[in-house]
Amino acid sequence: MLSRAAQLDSKSGGSLSFLIFGLMLIICSMFCPPSQASTESCKKVNPTFVSLQRCRHHPDGVRDLDCFSRHYQPTYNCTWRPGRNAAHNTYTLVVTQKSKKIFQNISNFHQTIRRQKNTNLSVEIFENLHSDHCTTAVFHGSPKSLLRCEPPVNVSLSRSDGELRVTVTWKQEDAKLINKFAVRYKVLDSPNWDESIVESLDANTCRVRNLNTSLVYAVQARCVTNERCSQCPWSSVYIVPRELTTQHAVVSIKDTDIPEETGQRLISAAFKLHDCHRLTIGKVSGEPPRQQVDTCLSDFRLILSYSAYQINISTYNNASVSTPVSHIIPERETMHDDRRLNVTVHNSTAFSIRWKPDVLKMFICYSVEWKGSGQAARYRSFYEDINYYKTLSPLPEPLEPYKRYSIVLHTRPDKDTCNMKKVNNSESTYGRTYVYFLEGCESPIVTHSNITGHSAAATHWWFCVLTAPVGAPANISSHSVTLNSALVRWSPIPEEQVRGFLRGYILHFAHSNQRGVRTETNITVGPTFNSCKLQELKVDTMYQVQVSGFTSAGAGVRSATIFFKTDHEGHFHFRNVITVLAVVITVAIVGTPILKRAKSVFWPNIPNPGNSSAVQKIEGSCQLELLGILATLKVEEWDTESLQILENDSLVPACTFATVLPPLGAFELEGDPPEMTSKWSQKDLQDGDLSPVLEADTFLEKRQTDCLGPPVAFSSDYTTMEMFQQMIPETPAHEGMKNKSGDITVVRTKLDYVRQFSTGSTSDSQQMFTIF
Repeated sequence: MLSRAAQLDSKSGGSLSFLIFGLMLIICSMFCPPSQASTESCKKVNPTFVSLQRCRHHPDGVRDLDCFSRHYQPTYNCTWRPGRNAAHNTYTLVVTQKSKKIFQNISNFHQTIRRQKNTNLSVEIFENLHSDHCTTAVFHGSPKSLLRCEPPVNVSLSRSDGELRVTVTWKQEDAKLINKFAVRYKVLDSPNWDESIVESLDANTCRVRNLNTSLVYAVQARCVTNERCSQCPWSSVYIVPRELTTQHAVVSIKDTDIPEETGQRLISAAFKLHDCHRLTIGKVSGEPPRQQVDTCLSDFRLILSYSAYQINISTYNNASVSTPVSHIIPERETMHDDRRLNVTVHNSTAFSIRWKPDVLKMFICYSVEWKGSGQAARYRSFYEDINYYKTLSPLPEPLEPYKRYSIVLHTRPDKDTCNMKKVNNSESTYGRTYVYFLEGCESPIVTHSNITGHSAAATHWWFCVLTAPVGAPANISSHSVTLNSALVRWSPIPEEQVRGFLRGYILHFAHSNQRGVRTETNITVGPTFNSCKLQELKVDTMYQVQVSGFTSAGAGVRSATIFFKTDHEGHFHFRNVITVLAVVITVAIVGTPILKRAKSVFWPNIPNPGNSSAVQKIEGSCQLELLGILATLKVEEWDTESLQILENDSLVPACTFATVLPPLGAFELEGDPPEMTSKWSQKDLQDGDLSPVLEADTFLEKRQTDCLGPPVAFSSDYTTMEMFQQMIPETPAHEGMKNKSGDITVVRTKLDYVRQFSTGSTSDSQQMFTIF
């Protein structure tokens, strides 16, 4: 019992002591002052956090904060755009992953942050933190959503048949992660992109179909997102020009010689349109390379050898190429059978070519081209710096018998390789010659011989009988037949029928005399002639002509016979007359206007004084004055018993009566008797002071005499106003009246007009007769 009581006392005492200790701690925390360390920590406050609270979001402040990472980089790349109003900006970046980190005094627009695995990223940027206009932007993201694959580094575009082909190249680190890419496009002037995005079937090529060939498009490309490429930004905009669909030809291609350069020629041409053109140049023989030349000039120039070339010309832009136009530059055969070149044919698969030894001093690379008639050219290039000959064996195709082959040797200046690196200005033609493997074989015979031993081989032996040409010239005709000459023309023998080197042509012409004796004459001309003039023929004789070719084997087949007859003496060529007549008519029709034109130019017309406007004006005024006087006359009635002569003074030029007025006796009325018109017995004189009146005939004769003055001399051929005034003569004083000054002489008209009154029985009506 005692022990148990003691245990109870000890337990109760331990609990009491724990309670007392707890109360002491509470009292101490309430009444004891804090320690010095805690006081100092409360007093120290970071000023950066105080400034962060003053910054705010603003559309004109810092913006477009973006952070991303790449699968092969252990960092994040954060970029942003500055505010619009700040001139000198500094940035503070607060990055929060597992811990918070502050980057201060950043002057550029990007920052690299070390990436922590499996931790989200939070970034806040502050622009001009310590100013009153501080702005901020915030970015949040997870590691998987921040893996970015870059846009393609190269984009190639090509258009054809309404289809756009987009070929892209990716950055080497991203190429392994990208399986597909997408393309979006729009018309260049359209504000919005097409809603439909075309995805590729692989990582490098995408086709966009059903485009308008005449429109210009804008295109962008980006990768298709996946687990390792969660971000795929669009590339920059690429412009796709319109599709080129028309063929653009050249004006003409000129083939000219190059001065002091044998074996080369200048090929030049001008384009019709000033676009960029692509030229693809290659030999017709197929020898590589095929050189491509791009030019945006209006013409092009090439330096080529005498071989045949093919030039394909097309227009291009950065997206399309038009359908090419092909031009063939034919080979030039001006170096016909050059003596500097010698060829020996060994058999159907081998021949040797030999040139001058001095060529080795300049060239060591050569090329040989050979071809038969109607065959494609073959070629072989080789290197030779010791011998001045080369044996080509075996040939790609065996040589055919009785077929002519053209063999050309070219020299090349490049010594590092005998194969052409380019076509333009790469070789020159040294020489050309022609050979036959077998010439003029009628029926070649082939024999074989086998060599036994360690190895077996076969040798072909050719035997043949030489024959002349198996064909004859065609289209034989005669022209310009005269008394003793005629011109004969023909077409050459086809090459496959010559079967050898043509040495020339033979003209066989014959005639028969009156006794029937036939005489034949032969004339030989060269292989290049296609006509011959036969001379010293007999007059009025019928001739027959045949033409044949010949080789080293002899003359070949004769042509068909033609006949012509020479003219006889005194022969009249009606065609010549027609020709001369046609010429005369043509000259008459065409020459007459020309002669008139020449006459008007070299022999102008002499001026006619009668055409003078001054003279016509003066004469017209005088006539109008006289007509005015006549208009004032008024006839009242006829009276056979009385005749009144009224006199009125008027100043009229003396010459007017003689030149304009008719004789007085000319005024006779129809129906009046002669004695009535010529009888003047009464005179009514109203003024006794007037001078006696002259008889009518005497008066007119006097006026005509007075008008005749001294002759007037003219200084030129043309009549002017001054000359016309000189033509007016001065009237003598006894026939006129002088004025007070005595300078002007005038004629007084004695009879101004005559009025006769008649009441005869011949006519009751009023009649009038007026005499001046």
